[in-house]
Amino acid sequence: MVPPPAVAFVCALLGTSVFQVEKAYSFEIFGFTLFGEKKEEPSVSVPDPLPYTATMTVTGDGSELEEGLQSASELVSNQDQPPSGEAGLIARAITDFERLVGRLYLDGYYGGTVDIRLGGVPLQQALESGDIPDTRPVPVTIAVAAGPVFSFGDIRIVSSDGKPLPGNVSDASRYNLKPGETAGSGKILAAEKEVVSALRALGYPLARIDEREIVADHKTRKIDVTLRADPGREAAFGTVSVEGTERTDPEFVRTYSIIPTGRRYDPEALRTAEKRLNDLGIFSSVRLVEGDTLTPDGMLPITIQVLERKRNVIGVGANWSSSEGFGVESYWRRRNLFGKGETLSIEGSVGRLGEESLTELEYAARIAFEKPGAFGPMTKFTTSLGAKQEHPDAYRSRSITADAFLVHEFSETLTGRVGAEAFFADEQDVFGDHDYFLVGIPADLHFDNRDDKLNPTRGVNAILFGEPAYDIRNSQAMVFLQGDVSTYAALDDASRFVLAGRAATGSILGPSLEDIPASRRYFLGGGGTIRGYAYRNVGPRLNGEVTGGRSFVLVSGEVRVRVTETIGLAAFADAGNAFDAMYPDFSEPLKVGLGAGVRYFTPVGPLRVDVAVPLSPDKDDPSFAVYIGLSQAF
Repeated sequence: MVPPPAVAFVCALLGTSVFQVEKAYSFEIFGFTLFGEKKEEPSVSVPDPLPYTATMTVTGDGSELEEGLQSASELVSNQDQPPSGEAGLIARAITDFERLVGRLYLDGYYGGTVDIRLGGVPLQQALESGDIPDTRPVPVTIAVAAGPVFSFGDIRIVSSDGKPLPGNVSDASRYNLKPGETAGSGKILAAEKEVVSALRALGYPLARIDEREIVADHKTRKIDVTLRADPGREAAFGTVSVEGTERTDPEFVRTYSIIPTGRRYDPEALRTAEKRLNDLGIFSSVRLVEGDTLTPDGMLPITIQVLERKRNVIGVGANWSSSEGFGVESYWRRRNLFGKGETLSIEGSVGRLGEESLTELEYAARIAFEKPGAFGPMTKFTTSLGAKQEHPDAYRSRSITADAFLVHEFSETLTGRVGAEAFFADEQDVFGDHDYFLVGIPADLHFDNRDDKLNPTRGVNAILFGEPAYDIRNSQAMVFLQGDVSTYAALDDASRFVLAGRAATGSILGPSLEDIPASRRYFLGGGGTIRGYAYRNVGPRLNGEVTGGRSFVLVSGEVRVRVTETIGLAAFADAGNAFDAMYPDFSEPLKVGLGAGVRYFTPVGPLRVDVAVPLSPDKDDPSFAVYIGLSQAF
């Protein structure tokens, strides 16, 4: 018998507040202001407003540029905002002339002309006389003759002192300046920035463009470009000073930034330092300021300017599902506990509110401490103590966990963690009542080069976990192994079409299934695994009840399409199962869930609404499920 439709509707509302609130911001979604005050646009009164009407005509090879020229023109786009008097209209027309010529140059039209007339009077004449005919509104005409497109001719990037530039900085092709291609002015300006960046990357922090020489040959329609660069002196990192600290130890900031004093200047080292300091979470602002001059021995001083965040943070949250009931959670966090980035957190949650018996509620409490830079700037120390009562349909568990870890940052994308863990549990499941006391040495490697943690469009996120453990109470040894890889590929430059894939597997080596704590076995189903199925309801069964498995396999795929700047669509498939064997032997067929969803993109990540159906539902599985969450599914 197919169970009646059930909606596994999960809605999490997480908020964070500090003890002192300085400003309230509004949050608007689908055109509605949810909280805070909606920002009102200030009204500005203009003395002696002069109304006018503007029309533009574009002729020549660049007639297709009309849309771009229209948007560049303030006379056209700001007709509903009259300037102040005739002088204001003339000033706006002068600005427009410069903007329109610049817009032509941007696309390589160096032979074009722009003719602006105010009430029939040419702009130059109106500027000289300061007088405009009395017709109101003033008819303004803009005539643009684009002329032919110019292409690059001779391109030279040289040193202003005549000496060879270091490396291959003089190679114009690396800056997208190639003879014969359209000579857009934007390409030249971009190339200037890239030349300076290339010199800075080679250890020349004060590099600059001294001169830009552009010669247009109207007969050949060629543009010859010469950029003269002054690299300045090669430099090394000098003294690092810290400004803006209140509670924080300045020496800790210097050390944690890992700016290599005495080594050759490298802007990448400064970018890394800024990211590391921001990732501490104790600063609301981090700015690295380079000195304007070098010391006599070629050293560049660096100043780190920071603004500290409020130290106390309170967070609250709520969740609900039709199958799990209502839940609440909260935390208190003390930042920068001893002035060196330490964090103390106290967390608590209650789940399955609404159950008939208090024994069926789920509780969790945890206290955690984190100390960055505990053993050098690249290694932090974390420890926590937590207690939990879990009561899914498959088992009941009361547990206490204590752990301590060293987390080492091998690079910006690779971290490793190793520690010790003690786990005590009193559990009841289909096999009966059991007590466990596990001690283990968990370790993992985490590689993450995603471009965005909440809405990735490119990159890979991979975790490899292992933990040898021993059950002191029951004299059983076991090893937990798990791997999880997600990858993302954008199909276009704008990242509107994204393919996302995930593969995960795990294995528990050692004793029989009943000798492994139920809360450590593998259960699939629900959000985060196989959407469409009941939470933790996929896996081996005994007498019709899910037991959890000693191994599992899971694959997921999504096609994500960003329709507008705020709306996206997704189609997905999840497949997997858990198995009684120590390795995935596929003794049971894979369970498959199919679905589609909508994404609403917010500044803090996409708001996700997914609907999924199970293709082969079992006991207690719904006929469809709905999931709501912040961030992508994986």
